[in-house]
Amino acid sequence: MKVNFTETVLRDANQSLIATRMPFSDFEGILETLDKAGYYSLECWGGATFDSCLRYLNEDPWERLRKIKAKVKNTKLQMLLRGQNILGYKHYPDDVVRSFVAHAAQNGIDIFRIFDALNDFRNIEVAVDEALKQGAHVQGCISYTTSPIHNLEKYAAMGKQLEDLHVNSICIKDMAGIMGPKDAYDLIKALKSSVKVPVYLHTHSTTGLGPITYMKAIEAGCDGIDSAISSFSGGTSQPATESLNYALQQMGYITGLNDKVLKDINDFFKPLKNKYISSGLMDAFVMGTETDALIYQVPGGMLSNLISQLKAQNSIDRLDEVLAEIPEVRKDLGYPPLVTPMSQMVGVQAVANVLAGERYKNISKEIKSYLKGEYGTSPGKINEDLIKKVLGDEKPITTRFADTLEPVFEKAKQELGSRARNDEDVLSYIAFPQIAEKFFKQREESETQIVSYTITKKQEEKI
Repeated sequence: MKVNFTETVLRDANQSLIATRMPFSDFEGILETLDKAGYYSLECWGGATFDSCLRYLNEDPWERLRKIKAKVKNTKLQMLLRGQNILGYKHYPDDVVRSFVAHAAQNGIDIFRIFDALNDFRNIEVAVDEALKQGAHVQGCISYTTSPIHNLEKYAAMGKQLEDLHVNSICIKDMAGIMGPKDAYDLIKALKSSVKVPVYLHTHSTTGLGPITYMKAIEAGCDGIDSAISSFSGGTSQPATESLNYALQQMGYITGLNDKVLKDINDFFKPLKNKYISSGLMDAFVMGTETDALIYQVPGGMLSNLISQLKAQNSIDRLDEVLAEIPEVRKDLGYPPLVTPMSQMVGVQAVANVLAGERYKNISKEIKSYLKGEYGTSPGKINEDLIKKVLGDEKPITTRFADTLEPVFEKAKQELGSRARNDEDVLSYIAFPQIAEKFFKQREESETQIVSYTITKKQEEKI
């Protein structure tokens, strides 16, 4: 049996361990080698990479994708897309979703892994439809969590819903690493008996369960797994590629991976890891095994950002209080899976509750939107007192929120005028207006300086 490997070092491992701060220049030199390893796909875009490129790295995320595609000729490029949220933290109109998916496909994405934080699949229909129209492979996701209201039957039914949307494969997305081996075996078995498309599993090493969970999932017929090259594995990242490859080959499975190339890849990333540790970018907390995550269910990317947030407010000593508060907030919100944007929303609210010394004294605008039904249908019952506090007598909406949104792409294009060089700039602006504007300005200034420097050099050469 063949087990496909998706390598996450360029996206989720990077996001989970160093809050997506790896610039293109740090990994450019290994791209052609990654392409020779035999991976099923390279997850290299989406998630928080888009935001981080613009906000922290002064990079055009679209240009990053094109540069990766130019060097990776054989291996499929994969992205994580948040359905109607695209790569932001709110719902966007359908015209924007379709345009974004189309341009992502045209710029190099082969596989779209599409999810909705609430498993409300009305919120992924448009993205799935457009990706299929673009000829891409669509992997529909089930956001996995545990709670009093989640069970095997519900998840199996979700698999059928996704297949009805004509996805090419299904991924169970265990973003907090809380899925146990028996859960994985039972769920993969249930899905493999009820759907015809391949089934993949994504997990993290946060709780230490990852490798065992993967093995039982593969025993049950799982078609593919996510892993990270060993120097960027473990902790809140994925289990190690080389270790899983070794174990599976020993057990008689076919992986298609080249051991020597994997070593070359790991040797390349080892010094980068040391650099990030020395700079403080890679915090020791996210590198360890944290079994308390089985209780608070915080995913890797959320944990690294939570630590950054508390450090910025000189409150890192209150991390344990925040982690204890997260399950309480989650319960009040009807047990949403903690995946972007819900993970950030719940995390920010938990921080606000702890620092204020009072629950819901300050409520974020995103939580208010969630309570209004703008993110979709909550998995379980929301705390009625909280609804009353925010909405009063107003009733939450039950329709798909995007149906209420007017098209904005052409309007944004006109607003930007010459500041936008192409449609990709317009999409960056729609997703992150202030950050994109700042990036456009810096890009212009940087290019002006380069031109000025070149003219000066030529003049000096003439003299």
